[in-house]
Amino acid sequence: MSSAVERRRPPTAQQFVLAELRRAITSGELRPGGAIRQETLAARLDVSRVPLREALKALEAEGLVVHHVHRGYFVAELSLADLEEIYRIRRLLETEAVRTAAPRLADGALGVLEEIQREVERAAAAGDVTAMAEANRRFHFALVEASGMPRLVRLIATLWDATDAYRSLYYTEDAHRDLAVHEHRSVLAALASGDVDAAVRWLDEHRDHAVAALREVLAEE
Repeated sequence: MSSAVERRRPPTAQQFVLAELRRAITSGELRPGGAIRQETLAARLDVSRVPLREALKALEAEGLVVHHVHRGYFVAELSLADLEEIYRIRRLLETEAVRTAAPRLADGALGVLEEIQREVERAAAAGDVTAMAEANRRFHFALVEASGMPRLVRLIATLWDATDAYRSLYYTEDAHRDLAVHEHRSVLAALASGDVDAAVRWLDEHRDHAVAALREVLAEE
């Protein structure tokens, strides 16, 4: 196994496999609709089939992978209608979370968002799709978690999980990464000035641009 994989290895085999599968899906190494070859994967990760099966069951429960009898596991594939519905629901829930969170954002919280945004920008500049997706998620959840509504945050997380396989399709393009950086910066500026309406508008545009790009990708496929 590579040293990079070793550095990422969590305490248990199942956690390790789960993290590696998530990384492979988020990075685009395993694409939507693609088959998950268990024997090959178990050999590459140097684990038995038991933790691999458990990790796949966990991802199936989250909707990230699907199991077909006699065929095996596949990365979940969403239709355009599915994606548009998920992003529409995200818009409703995240708007509520942000409007609740904004008045609670002290300078320290904005500082955390700024720090995460710098990670987003470093990953964008390096073209590191996996790191970009991870930092992007931390940025958005640092904001919605400030709402102090854990049930709402869990609902939003479920929606994000369902589209993880599509994140890499968007961030592969330089222009999309640059646009995301600009939109994040605009959200931060709006929050810092106390303009919650502007922050919500920028977040709406952020999601809309992702849906538009994915619409083109799915149409080509």
